[in-house]
Amino acid sequence: MARSRILIITRNLPPLVGGMERLNWHMADELSKYAEVKVIGPKGAATIKPQHVELHEAPLKPLPLFLMVAFCKTLWLSLLWRPDITLAGSGLTAPLAWLSSKLSSSKSAVYLHGFDITVKNNLYQRFWPLSFKKMDTIIVNSTPTKKLAVSAGLDKSKIAIVHPGVSLPEAPQTEEDIDKFKAQHNLTNKKVLLSVGRLTTRKGLREFVELALPKIVQTVPNAILVVIGEAPKNSLGASIQTVESILTLAKQSGVDGNIKFLGVITDKVQLATAYETADVHVFPVRHIPDDPEGFGMVAIEAAAHGLPTIAFATGGIIDAVQQGKSGYLIETNNYTEMSKKITELLRQPALFNEIKDFSSSFSWSNFGNLIHNALTKNI
Repeated sequence: MARSRILIITRNLPPLVGGMERLNWHMADELSKYAEVKVIGPKGAATIKPQHVELHEAPLKPLPLFLMVAFCKTLWLSLLWRPDITLAGSGLTAPLAWLSSKLSSSKSAVYLHGFDITVKNNLYQRFWPLSFKKMDTIIVNSTPTKKLAVSAGLDKSKIAIVHPGVSLPEAPQTEEDIDKFKAQHNLTNKKVLLSVGRLTTRKGLREFVELALPKIVQTVPNAILVVIGEAPKNSLGASIQTVESILTLAKQSGVDGNIKFLGVITDKVQLATAYETADVHVFPVRHIPDDPEGFGMVAIEAAAHGLPTIAFATGGIIDAVQQGKSGYLIETNNYTEMSKKITELLRQPALFNEIKDFSSSFSWSNFGNLIHNALTKNI
């Protein structure tokens, strides 16, 4: 029996760095196990695409040029290749996916993140949500994102929740590699707080450094915040927090010696070693109504390495952290309570195996199976 054909249209793919980029890469990879998959993505993505996926590139910048070239390639593939399903990797490309579905008589679908629904842009809000409503299938990344979608007028019966996945480690990193990582970054005999992610306003790292880190250091003087990530260069709509602005606040708060920036780490072994070197993963995402955290993949990544997460209970993070098992959810903006809980975990570590057990259901293979089921449910 001939395999079905799935066309994915997305601007979010490596070499861009971020959770949405990893998700779209794995979505294409996993769906290629069930169907023939072609992707329209940004320039540079073809060199690191999944093995069994055909990728067609469009210029990343400026955005109108990406949309125009992606539109032309969508027309061409829709008429020539005739996909059975056309999937937008985010809300941005939903109008293209919907148009493709009309030209090829295919089913249309979109994977929505929280910001896809709430983004403050008059042109976007006037036209893009209309394409969401016309989709045959709407996939969202968390329970709060589903609530946002329903509030925006999307048909509840069309919506499926599929949480992002994670690469589960086959084995822990060796003690030798962890000791080497500690020595390389002057972390020996330190209590390591780890932050992984882009330095945006929503992620709230600057506020954490000002309002929580001093209290932690006062109680645990050898605590050090290790930051992996940088301000986004090609993100749409995300306001940034620069390294310089964070360090300025750290110096004013007297904790500039308790913070270390490692930049972006794309090497999987190095990133795994960082997770397993740390004592606590801190995820102080701020509650910003027009810029919600759709899910929080890094909390699952941390759990996969046995690392507990302390986070504010906002957005999709409530789906990404299991209270009392993979970490703790703190009342939004309660930096005193966050400091207290982090200090407690530094003194009394959480159970490694229980944390890893929570992450096991978030494998990319399970994600792919759920995505495929959602896409083919009504076919």
